[in-house]
Amino acid sequence: MNAYKQLTLAQLKLFARNRQMLFWSVAFPIFLMVMMGSFLGQGNSLSLQGMIVDEDGSAASAEVQSRLLESGALTLTQADTSTAAMERLRAGDTSFVIVLPAGLGEAIDAAIPGQAASVRLYTDETQLTVSELARTTVTYVIDEVSKARTGYVPLLTVESEGVQALDLGYIDFLVPGIVAMMIMTTNLNGVAGQISSWRERGILRRMQSTPLHASSFIAAQITARLLLNGLQAVIVLLIAQLIFGTQVNGSWLLLLAFVVAGTLAFMSIGFVIAGVAKTPESAGPISGFVSFPLLFLGGVFFPIQNMPKFLQPVVELLPIAHLSTALRQIMNVGAGLTEVWYEAALLGGWLVIAFIAASLTFKWE
Repeated sequence: MNAYKQLTLAQLKLFARNRQMLFWSVAFPIFLMVMMGSFLGQGNSLSLQGMIVDEDGSAASAEVQSRLLESGALTLTQADTSTAAMERLRAGDTSFVIVLPAGLGEAIDAAIPGQAASVRLYTDETQLTVSELARTTVTYVIDEVSKARTGYVPLLTVESEGVQALDLGYIDFLVPGIVAMMIMTTNLNGVAGQISSWRERGILRRMQSTPLHASSFIAAQITARLLLNGLQAVIVLLIAQLIFGTQVNGSWLLLLAFVVAGTLAFMSIGFVIAGVAKTPESAGPISGFVSFPLLFLGGVFFPIQNMPKFLQPVVELLPIAHLSTALRQIMNVGAGLTEVWYEAALLGGWLVIAFIAASLTFKWE
């Protein structure tokens, strides 16, 4: 026990002395989080920004224009001529143009059965989603005006009731992924590089010649890195809350438990790489070969559901995918252990498999 405590303190002192490692292991994830969060923002909403032109100038067309301008779903700018508005549309400066043509008011006032007056809608077909939403919204508003004019009384109505959903933006998706990325890189890359370096310098061989047990050495490594990762995760989460207003809706204890599980799993993988790598120079590229694809396939920056279907069965087995998913569920939804038990089980499975592989490949010299 005394050897374990001394090794743990020694490893923590090594971390403290390596201030560059400490700074960049925290500064880089924070920098990445702030940059991506600032550029991509909270945004997962679509803006229906368009222009409207009243070529008729009648009281009836003014009524139609007023109803469209009052629509909360549309952000409309009035234009003097349809020619100017269409130039803006072709230039990509607006998403759609609504034209109330000359003679519209006269056609509305005449109300000839079977001869409905037309409002022209021009959309940018390179923005298919915005075009379809604009078309649906404009059609709905025009239909309401038409019903009011004709005195239409519907036989059936829809009763709508709003439900308050979670107001989540991309930053709420990103922050747990950044924490998962930090856990993976600190342990997978860090352990592989440090252990292979110690082996080449003969430090492990000298440790082996002492009464030190391998279990004490590994336990000290685990404890020191758990403390480091826990502190890093808390710092990142507090800065995210301060800058972007993110919050942990679930249990902090459960969140930190997954930080521990992720640390253990990726440390074990790091020991495997350290056992396979013959030199510190080869440990770096091997770690990069493993960790770099995980950043993009593990749901760190982009949802797994957006990936090609043939990749998703493979992605579903990756440890970082389930670590980031569990952290998101706890932070954003407030999930408990009963909701994230599968992610915990899969991380535990990776820990067991990697630990067995590490015990078979680990070499003192």
